[in-house]
Amino acid sequence: MHRFYCPNIADTLTLGEEDSKHCVKVLRMGEGDIIEVVDGKGTLYSCRITMAHPKRCAIEVQDKCNQPPHWGNSITLAIAPTKNMDRMEWLVEKCVEMGVDRIIPLRCHNSERTVLKTERLRKIMVSAMKQSLKATLPRLDETTPLDQVLAEPVDGIRCIAYCDEMLPREERRTLADVYQPGKDALVLIGPEGDFSPEEVKAAIAAGFVPMTLGESRLRTETAGLMAVAALHVLDMRNKH
Repeated sequence: MHRFYCPNIADTLTLGEEDSKHCVKVLRMGEGDIIEVVDGKGTLYSCRITMAHPKRCAIEVQDKCNQPPHWGNSITLAIAPTKNMDRMEWLVEKCVEMGVDRIIPLRCHNSERTVLKTERLRKIMVSAMKQSLKATLPRLDETTPLDQVLAEPVDGIRCIAYCDEMLPREERRTLADVYQPGKDALVLIGPEGDFSPEEVKAAIAAGFVPMTLGESRLRTETAGLMAVAALHVLDMRNKH
């Protein structure tokens, strides 16, 4: 069944112009056809098309149900945007498909991209939410200075991943070492030039646990996706 997104569908009973066009002109759906609509807040609606207009497709809600995230805790990825925007877009798409609650683009000392246009990223997030059959749209922050993120309270684990070749291997902690079942998680991933020593010290002073994502030196977007994937694996392992 085809799925569409409309954040205020319960009030308007009308798809937005972009989804209306896709529904009526591209998919050639008509009056009486059944579609699914999500509001991005966790509710899935089963709807019947009552007016197949390409600019304002009207619907009638036949049923609705709550569809909460399938993971047991809130996952926040705070990551410095990559210089190559295609890589950032790929990361956001895959994180939404996998499952994430919030993405914070970080502004760091070594950031190569300090300005981020979030409109296209949000469109990618909406598409990934629908494609992966989710009903909740993750929050995407505007670019945020690292010190502001460090000051945020988190009832759960707070980690910073960075390269520290001077730290003995036996002293390096992984997400599995610090994971707490059912607790929220906030993971910091630095820019392509990594966090500065001063930023690492500030994060540790703020209560963030330094950790490693393995022996390989990863690209920023790979590290971000690996962190989110690891949290999901740990969550699934805890459920079983």
